[in-house]
This record gives sequence, C-alpha cells and structure tokens, in this order.
Amino acid sequence: MNTFAFVTRKDEHSAALAEQIRQRLTAAGYTETDSPETVFVIGGDGTFLYAVHQYLEQLEHVTFYGLHTGTLGFCTDYRESDLEEFLQVFLDGKTEEVRLPLLESISASGRTYAVNEIRIENAARTQVMEIYINGEKFETYRGTGMCVCTQLGSTAYNRSLRGAVLAEGLPVIELCEISGIHHSRYRSLGSPLVLKNTAEIEFRAESFRGALLGSDNDVLSMDDIQRVTVRMSPGRSVRVRRGRRISYFERLKTLF
Repeated sequence: MNTFAFVTRKDEHSAALAEQIRQRLTAAGYTETDSPETVFVIGGDGTFLYAVHQYLEQLEHVTFYGLHTGTLGFCTDYRESDLEEFLQVFLDGKTEEVRLPLLESISASGRTYAVNEIRIENAARTQVMEIYINGEKFETYRGTGMCVCTQLGSTAYNRSLRGAVLAEGLPVIELCEISGIHHSRYRSLGSPLVLKNTAEIEFRAESFRGALLGSDNDVLSMDDIQRVTVRMSPGRSVRVRRGRRISYFERLKTLF
C-alpha cells in the first residue's frame, strides 16, 4: 500500500499547502500513517533536518520528498509555485532516489547522527581537547569547539565558520575550528581540514564540562563524556526523492 506522512513548517501557509497535497494523495488512493513510505517535507532545510531526526529509526523504510516554503531549500527541488508539477511527478512515479550520507558520533552516552554537522561547543569556558585522526594524534586544540560537516553541511554552519564550501559529489568530510585560540604559546591548525569520508576523528578531553554535543538541531550535554569519535555512518543514510535536475551551482547561488 502507498503510505505517506507530513513534516510541515509551523506556519499557516505551509499547513494549507500540506492540506492540498493530502487531499490529492487521498483521492489517488494513498493512505496517511505513522509508518509511511514517503514523508512529505513542507518547509525549508531546517524542516528537512527535523524530519530526518523524527524518522531516524525508520530511515531504511522511508523516503523524503520536499516542497520549499522556508528560507533555504538546498534539500528540496520544488518551490510552492511548483506545487502541481511537484505532485504530478510524484504520482507518475518519475522521481529519482538519491542517498545522503549521515555523520555518526560515538561516545559513552551512545550514538548521534547528523545530515549537516556534528559539533562540540563550549560557551562556558575554553575547551581544551586532543584531536586524533585515524588513531594518530594531530593537535591539541583550545577554543570554543570544533565542527565536523558533510559535503551537504559545508554550506550550513560550517560556512558561517569560514569553512570551505565543498562541491557536490565529493566523498569527503570537513573539520573546522569554532573560535580557536592562537598565540605564541598555544597553536592549532587554524584552517579548515578536508578529509576522506573514511576518516575517523576522535576528540579527547580530561573534561568536557559545560560543553554540548550538537547533531544538526539536536544537542546533548557532554558533562559525563571524555571521548567522542565522529565518522561517516557505515550503516545509515537518508533516502531523498528528486524530481528535477537542478545544478549544484544554481542551488549554491541561493546563499548569496
């Protein structure tokens, strides 16, 4: 049976669009359920991230199909003015499935997952931590924190940190400092570092007290954590339906 659900930006206009889509799908024989085959995301990239985290335990059984009504639409192909085409392409079965990789953090508190980035941030005090890459000591870092992003996430928070924007299709991850401290006594790389997507980055500290582990929009206290490993998840990815071929650079131009 063809089943669907919605994750919708919390505004009246997005809700009205979702209702139009619901009526068309229902008339075509589709059923709305809590265990859907397709999740319709009505909103921007923030809504898309929220949808992925909401269905994190069902990722292998769910595809996401988005209509853009928010501020940014990197994860969607259609704007609200394209509603008819958006629906018809789906109903005609003409969408193409692509998979987005997920970052994974592993610590004493368990595992977290992220589409864009995983961050360690400490606004309470200077965070001191040792950075290991593939088991090899790389540097001692002092500052507010560190951000590890995917290619897709390179245009998000990473870009605000003056990290490199990574072109679509590159099988890499990026490590970027958040307000590092650099002077004659304390030094770290101070530049974004692009690594193969097979790399494992470990963060070690005597104490992460006051720090937060951020996975996209989710945050977790690190008070009881002393080590965190970040890598590409070997077993999870996000299935997205694409209905149009839009160039990466056309998407990128929406940022400026």
